[in-house]
Amino acid sequence: MPEQIQSIIANLKSFGVRRLALMGGIAALVMAVIGIASVYLNRPAYETLYVGLERSDVNQIGLVLADAGIGFDVGSDGTSVLVPAGTTAQARMLLAEKGLPTSANAGYELFDNVGSLGLTSFMQQITRVRALEGEIARTIQSISGVKAARVHIVMSERANFRRDEQQPSASVVIRYAGNDAEKSAMSIRHLVAAAVPGLSADKVTVLDSNGNLLAAGDDPSNTSAARTLGVEQTVEAQIGDNIRRALTPYLGPDNFRASVKADVNTDTRQTEETIFDPNSRVERSVQTVKTNEASNQKQASTPTSVEQNLPETQTTTTEGPQSSSQNDRKEEITNYEINSKKIATVSNGYTVNKMSIAVVVNQDRLKTILGKDATPEQIAKRVADIQKMVASATGFDDKRGDVIDVSAVEFINGLDGEPIDQPGILASIGTYTGTLINAGAFIVVVFLVAFFGLKPMAAALTGAKPAAIAGPSFDDVQRSLPTPDAPVAAITAEPPAGALPGARPGATPLDDLRQKIRPAPQERLARMVDLNEERTAQILRKWAAAPEAVG
Repeated sequence: MPEQIQSIIANLKSFGVRRLALMGGIAALVMAVIGIASVYLNRPAYETLYVGLERSDVNQIGLVLADAGIGFDVGSDGTSVLVPAGTTAQARMLLAEKGLPTSANAGYELFDNVGSLGLTSFMQQITRVRALEGEIARTIQSISGVKAARVHIVMSERANFRRDEQQPSASVVIRYAGNDAEKSAMSIRHLVAAAVPGLSADKVTVLDSNGNLLAAGDDPSNTSAARTLGVEQTVEAQIGDNIRRALTPYLGPDNFRASVKADVNTDTRQTEETIFDPNSRVERSVQTVKTNEASNQKQASTPTSVEQNLPETQTTTTEGPQSSSQNDRKEEITNYEINSKKIATVSNGYTVNKMSIAVVVNQDRLKTILGKDATPEQIAKRVADIQKMVASATGFDDKRGDVIDVSAVEFINGLDGEPIDQPGILASIGTYTGTLINAGAFIVVVFLVAFFGLKPMAAALTGAKPAAIAGPSFDDVQRSLPTPDAPVAAITAEPPAGALPGARPGATPLDDLRQKIRPAPQERLARMVDLNEERTAQILRKWAAAPEAVG
C-alpha cells in the first residue's frame, strides 16, 4: 500500500470516531443541500394549462401528455394541470386533437349537483337546456373526424297572449379534422333536430372552428355565399396541388410558383324531361262510324190564273220539279299507346365556369437543365412544354374561356425556404439569466453557511480550540538564534561610522529594521520550547558540548 494512503488512513484514525462521524454528517448535509438546490434550480417554470377540471379529465390529460413526452404537474387541489413554460400551446393543440378536456360539456349529471329545495322553474329549465346541450355535444364528438363540439339551443317559450309561437333553434360549432366537414354538417343538423322537441333541421346552423359556415337556414344544398367561397377555395387548392405534383419532379419544389383563380357556379339546378318513343306504338282502341243517307223530293204545282178564283171550277194540276240525293259516310278513329320516359334531375354540385392559371418558373433552373449556353429560343420552347404539362394537369379548356400563362423569370433568393437563424449564445444565456443568478446566489449562500456556520459549530462540538495565528516554524526560529560556532567578532564588532545604533556590519538598512522588529533571543528560545521541547533540549545539549569559540 502506498505511503500516502497509509498516511491518510493514519490521519483519519487520529481524528477519532466522534470527529469522523461529525465530518461525515457535515459532508452529507452539504451534499444534500447542493443536490436539492440543483434539482430546484434545474426545475423548469410551470404555467397553468387548465383549471377547474374533473378528475377523469385530469387522468386522461396526464396520460396524453406522458405519451407525448411533455412534462406536467397537477395542482394541489387536483383540478388544475400545469406544464413547463413554453409548451402550453403545444400541449393545448395536442389535447384539442384528442378532444380534451370534456368537462365543459356537462350532461345530465348537472342535476346531481342541483338541490331541489328552493329551485325555481326557471332554474330547472336552464339546467335542462344546459344538460341537453352537453349530451348533444358529447354525441357529436363521437362522430368520426369531430374533435370538439359546442351546442347552443334556444327553446320555444309558451305564452298565453302571444299569437305567434316562437320556434326553437340551435347553433353548433365543431372542430373538424379532415375535408368532409360539409357532409358531417348535414348529419349533425338532423341529429340536433331529432334530439330537441319541435326543432326542424332548417333551424340548425353549423359552423367550424375557423368561422366557416357549413350549413344554415333552409339551404340543404349548402349553396350560400360562404359555401360558394369554400367550394372555390377547395377547387383552387386541388388544382394547385395538381400543378405541384406535375412540376415538382421536373423543376423541384422551390423553382416554380403557381396561382389559380376559379370561377365556380354552385347554383342548384332542377331539370324535368319527358321522352316519347314513336317506334314502340301499340293500338289501344279503334272506333269506326258509318253513315248512309238517301232522299227523293217531288213538287206538284198549279198554274196561277182566273180559273182558280171561279167557283165550282176544277183546276188542272201540273207536275213540278223532282230531285233525289244519296250520301255515304265512314269515320274510323284509332288510339295508339306510345312509350314515354320522364327524367327529373336535381344538381347540387358545382360547375367551373372559368379558370385563370399563372405559373412562374425559375429561369436559372431552366438554364441548369438546358446548359449554361442555352439560348432564349430553347428556354421559350421549354416554357411552352411546361405550359402543356400544366394545361393537361389542370383540365384546361379553351371553349370555356380558360386562361393560362407560364413565364420564366429570375427568382429572388431568400423569399421562401430561408432558414431561420438560431439564437446565439448571448440570447440563450439571456433566456436563463434568472436561473443562473438564482444558482449563483444559492451557491454563495451554501459556501457562507459552510465556512461561517458549520465550521464554528463543529469546533464548538469537538471542544477544539481555534488554531493560533500561523507563526514561524521550529526550523525558522532555530536559524534565527545565534549558534555557538558563530565568531565572537561578528557579534561584538563595532558598527561602522555613520551606521545606525545596533546595526550589523555589512547589513542594509532594511536588514537592520528587520533585526529590530525580530523578537529577542530569549523570546525565540521560549517559542522553540513551546513548539518542540525534546528537540530544543537536544539543541541545547549540543550547544553546551561544543567547544568555546576563540575570537
